[in-house]
Amino acid sequence: MANEVAIDIRDVSKRYGPRWALARLSYSLPVGRSLLLTGHNGSGKTTLLRMIATASFPTAGTLQVLGKDSRTDREAIRHQVALLSHASFLYEDLTAAQNLIVLGRLMGLEDPARDSAALLDRVGLSARTDNPVRQFSAGMRKRVAIARLLLKAPALALLDEPFGELDPAGIAQMEGLIAELKAKGTTLVLATHMVEQGIRLTETRLPSGAPGPGSTR
Repeated sequence: MANEVAIDIRDVSKRYGPRWALARLSYSLPVGRSLLLTGHNGSGKTTLLRMIATASFPTAGTLQVLGKDSRTDREAIRHQVALLSHASFLYEDLTAAQNLIVLGRLMGLEDPARDSAALLDRVGLSARTDNPVRQFSAGMRKRVAIARLLLKAPALALLDEPFGELDPAGIAQMEGLIAELKAKGTTLVLATHMVEQGIRLTETRLPSGAPGPGSTR
């Protein structure tokens, strides 16, 4: 696995109308490694993560994720990739437990209710498992999204500003999640404004001056 490539970006550009969000980006990330993306708002971090997650496609260039083409193998990629973003993408009228159970059933888990309960307890929501997500604060929604990511156990985890909306306990929990994912050999891409924290949590960074949506120093 060490010699395999998780993300292979070849001369990728992305345009929204007349504005280029990314221009001629090339980068390869090996399986099991971590990448830190930093940069100011509007520098293209979220755009890149959304393309890797197949939520959008490059305007030009090619993008392969876990050996599959992002345009033609979209569904296969989505089974192995999890995106934790600003939007929770939770079902608002379902409870926290139901949100995870739905995913667990789609994944074919033997006992999704048991697994969901354990994960919600782990993220500090054991007392709110039966409450609709629409009643949750932004931080609580983020915790449900964290539990959902753990349930999916992705080969590639994409974390877009994962510390936002979390209290100190939630931030510590997120750091623990990142450490756990790395220990399991999960390929990780972390986009954050918290540069020093990001450097500490990841091991692979875009080199200074390289073309791309982020910068590291």
